[in-house]
Amino acid sequence: MICILHGYLLDGSGSNLWTRAVVRALVRRGETVHLVCQENRPEDHDFVAAAYLYEPDGTVARLFEREVAYPGRCVLHRPRLGDTLPVYVADRYEGFARAVPMVNLPDSAIEAYLARNVAVVERVVRDNAVTSIHANHAVLMSVVAERVRAAGGPPYAVMPHGSAIEYAVKRDPRFHRMAAGAFEAAARIFVIGGEMRRRVLETFPDLPGLAEKLEDLPLGVDTGTFGLVDRAGRAAEIARLAEVLKDQPRGRAAAAMADLDASLTRDDLRHALAPLRNYEEKRPDDDLEAKLGAVDWAQGDLLLFVGRLIAAKGLQSLVAALPAIFEARPQARLLVVGHGPLREVMEALLWALQQGAGDLVRKIAQWGSLLEEGAQPFEDLRLFFDELTAQGEWDAYLDAAKRTIRPERVIFTGYLTHRELRHLFPCCDVAVFPSAVAEAGPLVFLEALASGCLPLGTYFAGMAASIDAVAGAVAPEVAETMKLMTDPAAKVAEIAVKATAALALDGTQRQALRDHVVAHHDWTGVAARLAAALSEL
Repeated sequence: MICILHGYLLDGSGSNLWTRAVVRALVRRGETVHLVCQENRPEDHDFVAAAYLYEPDGTVARLFEREVAYPGRCVLHRPRLGDTLPVYVADRYEGFARAVPMVNLPDSAIEAYLARNVAVVERVVRDNAVTSIHANHAVLMSVVAERVRAAGGPPYAVMPHGSAIEYAVKRDPRFHRMAAGAFEAAARIFVIGGEMRRRVLETFPDLPGLAEKLEDLPLGVDTGTFGLVDRAGRAAEIARLAEVLKDQPRGRAAAAMADLDASLTRDDLRHALAPLRNYEEKRPDDDLEAKLGAVDWAQGDLLLFVGRLIAAKGLQSLVAALPAIFEARPQARLLVVGHGPLREVMEALLWALQQGAGDLVRKIAQWGSLLEEGAQPFEDLRLFFDELTAQGEWDAYLDAAKRTIRPERVIFTGYLTHRELRHLFPCCDVAVFPSAVAEAGPLVFLEALASGCLPLGTYFAGMAASIDAVAGAVAPEVAETMKLMTDPAAKVAEIAVKATAALALDGTQRQALRDHVVAHHDWTGVAARLAAALSEL
């Protein structure tokens, strides 16, 4: 009997997506899975057969029990935690007034969180004859599994994901100690390829026997959810997306960018953008159907960005490349899917580009992610703009921006889940993931492949491994086009050249991309490997 520990929700990307996909695949295989997490809408997930809420006083409320259309079943257990949720990066979580980066929490808050989860997991293990535990992240659920094991519970495995290592373990010695202890007591540690293996070994160089515990577990994609759509069928697919969106709660309402000028200070710009941020971020935009309805899906070139709207994901590099891309491909548009503090900054940058306001463009590049905690300049933009100036091309760049940048050509969708993305991905031609930080395993890359949408990504870490893996399925020049180098001085110009070249391919590689993913990355195979490994603990 398997128990999976995941401290967060099931909607969204990263480890949330991994958990959701693996649990569904396990249930599809006929497994019974006990899932401990904070999902507050378990009824929305068709593989959840029963859900329970554990109160601090020890009482348990059954939220529902139902039949599911799978051979197996998932039973979801949610500990009630109160107002505070320890997270890796500041974000908003429905149901929690305070989602606080754990590095900013005192020991007492961390201990209270651990103790609460340990009490629930011990009860789940005892009441359901659990024989093995899988814990997501290097902290904190790994520590919960460690304590349950020390009290006589079953053996456990850990799967570290990048966010916990980068934003907690490496930044705070408390969490480094916790992770080291949990790894030492774990029976196995799953890693998503060579990049995560390297990170784990470098982060814990003195932990005895660590290398022998590491086992590769590849990323997967639900190839039944993501599929191909030809150009003639795109409009109908977007109509299906509109049906999915119908009656959903909405986030950002349509709002015009306030008039800006080059005399603004950084604080002035922050103040000007603040009214635009008064909305629930993890929802689709209010006017999304109208924006999608204005797109010529049969004829236009569709670029796609999917990810958290923070500087580390590199959206600013793609935006700065748009004048050249739009000049070369007059029917191209960019769809930006996601939420985060960079959205309003990017809207301001696009406004400045549309006006040809060079001084303001340069200021925004210098101010960088001004709404993010610890904001840094957009170094790649600064270097790109400096090179344009040195070559005498700055004015021509601004002229191209004034000619080509229009609000209808850059569509911000707001937050979308797989329910919506399954319809949007196959209607796009090229996806660009210009991340500035090494990622162990970008799941959106595989989803793009499964949808026949050619992905371009920064060629390092897990993204490089994904590109190399698919390279044999496409022509060498296509594989080369997918690679974006890490040099910030060349990043924007390279995106402009390669995104333009990728659009010119006109989808000729779509079937080959999907065939590769079906053969090597379906979640069913990943779940089978996980179940077999846990049964051997």
